[in-house]
Amino acid sequence: MLSKPLSTILLLAILLVLAVGCRAYSPAAAESDSAPLDQISVTQSLAQTPLLRKYKETSPPLPAENNEPSGDIKLQKVAALALLQNPQLAAFSQEIRAREAAVLQAGLLPNPQLNIQGSNLGNSRLKSFDGPSTTVQLSQLILLGGKIEKRVKTAQLTQELAGWDYEAKRVDVLTQVTQSFVAVLSAQEKLALAQQLVRLAEQVATTVSKRVQAGRTSPVEETKAQVALSSVRIELTRAERDLEAARKQLAATWGSITPGFQKAVGQLSEVSPIPSLEQLAQLINQNPDLARWATEIAQRQALIDLEKSKAIPDLTVSFGGTEYADTGDYTLVAGISIPLMLFDRNQGNILAAERQLTKAAENRRATQVRVATALNNAYQRLATAHAEATALKTQVLPGAQSAFDAVNKGFRLGKFDFLSVLDAQRTLFDSKSQYLRALTDYHQAVAEVERLIGDRLEAAKNIEG
Repeated sequence: MLSKPLSTILLLAILLVLAVGCRAYSPAAAESDSAPLDQISVTQSLAQTPLLRKYKETSPPLPAENNEPSGDIKLQKVAALALLQNPQLAAFSQEIRAREAAVLQAGLLPNPQLNIQGSNLGNSRLKSFDGPSTTVQLSQLILLGGKIEKRVKTAQLTQELAGWDYEAKRVDVLTQVTQSFVAVLSAQEKLALAQQLVRLAEQVATTVSKRVQAGRTSPVEETKAQVALSSVRIELTRAERDLEAARKQLAATWGSITPGFQKAVGQLSEVSPIPSLEQLAQLINQNPDLARWATEIAQRQALIDLEKSKAIPDLTVSFGGTEYADTGDYTLVAGISIPLMLFDRNQGNILAAERQLTKAAENRRATQVRVATALNNAYQRLATAHAEATALKTQVLPGAQSAFDAVNKGFRLGKFDFLSVLDAQRTLFDSKSQYLRALTDYHQAVAEVERLIGDRLEAAKNIEG
């Protein structure tokens, strides 16, 4: 139990340390600097990017429970569901929360240190020795050179980097959802096309069988018709399996293993004119993979400032008192200590931080080249698919359909043989399959280009090339 004088001295020491600590760093400033996630300007602006609004404009509200969709689904509903339930996206959001906690930790002051020491506790009571004494001392490390402010700033920029990484992953998820949704639409169309082909093959086989029975054609034609029918049935089975695989791939985007929806609803045939590559290239700075480097470079510079501040020695102040048990007298004890920065002035860490800044600048340049190259490749696929889809729709499909109708009608009238019908049928359905592939490639390329420019494709059409 401390005596009253020592208790008073200890109380005064605590008040002094608190006063010095408050002067060294203001907690209110730390609270304002370490804003919660929804108040960070970068993250706030990211949530309003046009590419994300594309999926929110007509997105229906999701039920609070049992978010597994059923019945017919549209892209907007699937995108909203994936943003809520994608497991990889959830992991990235936890990283942001962890960085937010790091900002809080960076703003905390060093803890004071209490030291209680007894002297001459077991002496022989000789006159040359003083009596037992108790010393109570409180010490506080005071960080100089703005270390805490610089530490908080660095932590905040690191948190913003986590926000950019989350944004990049979120746009990746939306792109994956779009491409998977397009794959389901394409697989549904392929299945419908295979079913139509089977029905036509069955009709042709029935017609050939009747003509064989009537003696108007050779039995060999009937065998050929049955072989063709078996072939298209195999294609139907493959189309069914491809659709099931595409459905599971889409369901995986919202963390589901077994899809519960019935059908994806959308228009693959919607093809719009595309902007030029030069127009698109002016928007690549909106790409989160590229936009993040401005924050990365600022964070690297903040790290340099933080390492330089560590070269400034910190001050330790102490205050307390000593009480002598024999006489009841007491004395005040105060002290200041400061390290002498003779050898270690944090030179190595400062140099390493400067090298990291140079590395970040080079990585930014490399990312810009990578994004521009990826945009060029994606644009070539987009332009090729657009041209192919347009040509097939306006030139190839009408001619193939007209030829098939004429040959099919002539076959029933006995003007054409079975091989002519089979050839016209195969040409028509190959053209339809090619058109479907072109449409699928077009829409998936649109999703990829929008990912690279960080905006909707229509946004580039009004830009002067």
